[in-house]
Amino acid sequence: MLLDINWEEQTIPEAERERIQEYFERGIAEALKVAEGSEEAEISLSLVDDKRIHELNREYRGVDRPTDVLSFALQEDAEEEPEILDFEDEILGDIIISVERARVQAEEYGHSFERELVYLAVHGTLHLLGYDHEAEEDKAEMRHQEETVMNRIGLLRE
Repeated sequence: MLLDINWEEQTIPEAERERIQEYFERGIAEALKVAEGSEEAEISLSLVDDKRIHELNREYRGVDRPTDVLSFALQEDAEEEPEILDFEDEILGDIIISVERARVQAEEYGHSFERELVYLAVHGTLHLLGYDHEAEEDKAEMRHQEETVMNRIGLLRE
């Protein structure tokens, strides 16, 4: 797996970035394994502030508010929601995470900031692989995959 991280949002101290990057790598690699994605996948991950994710959410989804995570899959079928895909090209796409939303949600859910960041990266990875959560059945499957990954890498709910 090739993971390119853009630390656009600057509130995470340099000293913490290496540890968080290791969690991202473990979480995304495990998500690829659980969802039977390619071990050679390439993903771009950007950590941004609420202002930037709000702009992207408005521009690409028509939703005029910040969100926690956006995924832009390069393998997506434009006509309809994708099935779980079998890729020839290893570049999966981009994941954008709002660091501000992750901090707020970590506090709301009562777990660590690192867990929330990695959970959002895993969630975004599953979207890149074709998972969705519009229908209840799909949502349950996606949540199961997310929790399986988080448990395997040891970032449990507290």
